[in-house]
Amino acid sequence: MKTAVLTGIREIEIIEVPEPPAPAPSEVLLKVEMVGVCGSDVHYYAEGRIGTQHVTYPYRIGHEFSGTVLETGTDVDNLRPGDRVAVDPAVACGKCDQCRAGRENTCRNMRFLGCPGELNGCLTEKIVMPAGCCFPIPENLSLAEGALVEPLSVGLYAVNHLSGIKPGLNSAVLGCGPIGLSTLLALEAVPERGSIYATDLVDERIQAALEHGAAWGGNPEKVDIEASLLQREPDGLDLVFDCCGKQEALDQAVEVLKPGGKLVIIGIPEVPRISFAMDRIRKKELCIQNVRRQNGYVQPAIDFIAGGREAGFMVTHTFSLEESSQAFDLVYGYRDGVIKAMIRV
Repeated sequence: MKTAVLTGIREIEIIEVPEPPAPAPSEVLLKVEMVGVCGSDVHYYAEGRIGTQHVTYPYRIGHEFSGTVLETGTDVDNLRPGDRVAVDPAVACGKCDQCRAGRENTCRNMRFLGCPGELNGCLTEKIVMPAGCCFPIPENLSLAEGALVEPLSVGLYAVNHLSGIKPGLNSAVLGCGPIGLSTLLALEAVPERGSIYATDLVDERIQAALEHGAAWGGNPEKVDIEASLLQREPDGLDLVFDCCGKQEALDQAVEVLKPGGKLVIIGIPEVPRISFAMDRIRKKELCIQNVRRQNGYVQPAIDFIAGGREAGFMVTHTFSLEESSQAFDLVYGYRDGVIKAMIRV
């Protein structure tokens, strides 16, 4: 079967590999349908690493995907061949202290699709996954929306579980790629929430944010973000969601948050260390909350879209498996107004 693999920095090749084995009793064999190109995938593509995780070539990446069930293991009774599914790419052990405490997203033995040293990614024609990672999607969801469930689940988890969002609180999303826009959609759905502000370096992403709930959007290369936000909210913001992992955005967040505000870090920095102006954080008594993927929000993300919340607008480009290099180059270069590039396998 055909598989796309990294063979070097910014190099992808299509190779033939053996078919996957038959699924174990608690597993399913999936036909991979749509794969979303994520920013973390692009780090591996462009730099060969994220932090201490280094790629050993050749390597198969990709973790956001939808699929169709081809075969089920003998113990699987909630899925059948032909079912279309969204897939949670995180495989937790279910046994460690974190899993027992209901924190499967910080499982000490986590295996994640497309992470070096863990599991091969989903940029391939077929893949075997635990049945517990596969969630049927209703007929009114497209396969592309099924692949969007993964980033949307992160945004919903960050907003509804970790942020402490309440009616009346204002917020900003710094970085409006797919994770940022997923966060914005989750914020927009909060009843009686305050104003939402958005920033990004790509004007088309700012426009998308404005069309889906943001009261204002700005490009840091064209406007002074701190001054613009504080002009609109002189007392500062209650919540800031960093969805780009850039030092400049983190610095902006500290300056625009009000005393007692909260910074929620979702973006993955390209560098191993970031810094904060500790005098500003201390004087404002700011809370900093990191986000580790999602925990229990895959089904809510499916229900969110199935219930009528629009998410498909994020898919701006679609490529074939053979065009994987073009897809990754497009996202790496932030070209052509890209928000989410999908690869149709």
